[in-house]
Amino acid sequence: MKIPGAAAAFGVRTRLVLAFLLVAAVSAATTAALTYREARSAVLERAQDTAVASFREEAERFVPGLPMDPEATRWALYDIAARSKPHPWIVFAEYGSLRVSSGDRPASGVLTADLRRSARTAPRGAFQRVVKDGDAYLTVGMPVMTRVVAGGRAVPSGLVLYAVMPMANEETDIDALVTAARDGALPGLAVALVPALFAARSVLRPVRELRRAAHSMGGGQLDTRIAVRGRDEMADLARTFNASAARLEHSVQELKDAGARARRFASDVSHELRTPLAGMLAVTDVLDEDAGRLDPDTARAVRLISAETGKLALLVEDLMEMSRFDARVAELNTDEVDAAEAVRRTLSGRRWHDRVVTDLPEGIRIRLDPRRFDVIVANLVGNALRHGAEPVTVRLSSRADTLVAEVRDHGPGIADTALPHIFDRFYKADAARSRSSGSGLGLAITRENVRLHGGTIRAQNAPGGGALFTVEMPFEGPASRETRPADGPVRTEATA
Repeated sequence: MKIPGAAAAFGVRTRLVLAFLLVAAVSAATTAALTYREARSAVLERAQDTAVASFREEAERFVPGLPMDPEATRWALYDIAARSKPHPWIVFAEYGSLRVSSGDRPASGVLTADLRRSARTAPRGAFQRVVKDGDAYLTVGMPVMTRVVAGGRAVPSGLVLYAVMPMANEETDIDALVTAARDGALPGLAVALVPALFAARSVLRPVRELRRAAHSMGGGQLDTRIAVRGRDEMADLARTFNASAARLEHSVQELKDAGARARRFASDVSHELRTPLAGMLAVTDVLDEDAGRLDPDTARAVRLISAETGKLALLVEDLMEMSRFDARVAELNTDEVDAAEAVRRTLSGRRWHDRVVTDLPEGIRIRLDPRRFDVIVANLVGNALRHGAEPVTVRLSSRADTLVAEVRDHGPGIADTALPHIFDRFYKADAARSRSSGSGLGLAITRENVRLHGGTIRAQNAPGGGALFTVEMPFEGPASRETRPADGPVRTEATA
């Protein structure tokens, strides 16, 4: 099975393992991300809640003296900073234009305008988490309230205390969580590789068995079956394959039996007809000799019987030849011959040498079966003379390690609808040829003889008109090339 696209670059096993690892990686990343988010929120919120609550208590206890003395206020801020939780604070106060700090002021922009605005208007204060220049800070703003005796209400005094707490420790803890999640994910993927391999193996085992079974069936072992294990989808596939294989084996066996019966019938009929046909041919030969002394009607009948008996004898011989091909017992008796001389003997033996134009270069030697090569040339030339038009041309040439023989006529050519079937048995390209002298097996026998030599034959219409048959056969013969025809093995015998 070929799989197109990028997926074809990887086997099923690799894709299964990668998919398993991808799922494991996504799961690990999702778990790590959720854990990181929850742990980060817990760490930051715990530090934030502790700092805000502690600073609110300090702001509620702070009672400044009025008018405010900057130095005394600074010492008070030092005192507040000393009780900071959970980490040291930088505390400073703002009262009108007065700015007092317990230490170095943080980087500009840590205390935002929003925080200042919220701290002045919210009795419970406000806080923000701010990242400045890559450093995280928690900023808290608390207004200092004063009590008004009338009505018992607390009102802002105008003094606002601010605390800035660097969150470096929390960021370090969070970075440690990220590192732990990352370091834990990599070994997790490595561990996930083991079950991925086992899972891929368990999935691919039946697939490999199916592939081997299909390969065996393709090689002709139709009794191949797959062991069915379990009740999952792969087991259903195995049962379906076994059922299909059983039906295919039954159908193929029926076809083989029917074909064997048909071949045996044709062979038996041909054998049974040979003896009476031999007697009939002997009788018709005698009648042909005496036909001149008979009355005209009787003479025509005698000659008709003689001609039809000859056709029947030819058909029987061709049927017996085809039955040998079908039974795969056709033999090659090869010898090294001169191709041009072999063609000339065929034409001369049938008295066609004065009706056929030849182009036969000398010195082309080839190993073949002379009798079967004679049949090939005779069938092609006879077909051209009967169904084409003269001149008929026979041409030999060599190309690499191949002999090329071309037989061409100058008739109307072959119809396009007939070309695919021209080598079929009993095929008639023209209904008018149904009474021709041929058996309808000549071209089929020619193709089988060519294939027996390990060669090829093709038919086409020549560019200038007429039919062109081209035969290509290897010089060294089918045995040395280990060439086999499509219908089975070839037995070869070399003759001296």
